[in-house]
Amino acid sequence: MPPAGETWHEILAPQAIDLAVLALFIGVALTSFFLKSKRLKYVALVFAVGYMGFMKSHLLSVVDIFGVIAGDLPVVKYNISYYVFGVFVVASTVLWGRLYCGRICAFGALTQVMDAVLPAGLRVDVPDAIERRAAWIKYGLLAFVVVYFVATRNLLVYQYVEPFWMFSLFGTRAMWIGLGVLLVATVFVRNLYCRFLCPVGAMLGLISTATVFKIKRWSECKTCKICEKTCEWGAIRGPVIVKTECVRCDDCERLYLDQKRCPHWLIQIRRASPRRDSVPGPSPGDAHGRTPAVTN
Repeated sequence: MPPAGETWHEILAPQAIDLAVLALFIGVALTSFFLKSKRLKYVALVFAVGYMGFMKSHLLSVVDIFGVIAGDLPVVKYNISYYVFGVFVVASTVLWGRLYCGRICAFGALTQVMDAVLPAGLRVDVPDAIERRAAWIKYGLLAFVVVYFVATRNLLVYQYVEPFWMFSLFGTRAMWIGLGVLLVATVFVRNLYCRFLCPVGAMLGLISTATVFKIKRWSECKTCKICEKTCEWGAIRGPVIVKTECVRCDDCERLYLDQKRCPHWLIQIRRASPRRDSVPGPSPGDAHGRTPAVTN
């Protein structure tokens, strides 16, 4: 109950617009996810960059992890959208995996939009052996910042491990130079920060090991490499989808539904199609189909 002299209307009224827009954004993102709509996904990505990024600067950050550790979080009744957003991120990660990284995070959305509009010829494919080792860097950064915060209680370490401050347009010259280098590198190595350097992504990766609704795999996935070659996150390794790296971008799931490309459907269609000769003709032999006996 609100304290004496303060009504729920007074508490909720200043937050109503934020809550409504957040609900709209989550609705668009989930609709694009369930429909596997690439067009709607990019609507959600642009929404994330514009509203969650530049307008609100509302991204999950290591600062939020520090707040949980220290028990120092915003007052619930005055920050309802903050808690709605946080609960959604954790719940969606448990249910489907790193959905937040794939279409909710404003910085991840920005790099995906960059990837869509920049010439594909600029990209450099990271060798598998390097990619698998580099994916561990973000876990090392997560461990480092957590230990550092526990030891020093210094929140400012966040600005050295995540570039999300850019949406508030506030930073030192060194920070902006570092961000510029990161974005230029992202032109060549797609989703560089998200794949290899993000401590928040590492935290959500750990949570995603408990994912309830996993991506379907066909028996043909053991030998087919179409999805593995398509995945721009390095999350498919042979027949296995690495849950800690998968951001539910939908690329492989759209391929699963493509009956002209996915071998599973091509095989099913071939098996279901009638044979050209539905009635077998006479076997080699006489006019009645009898094969003459072979004599020595």
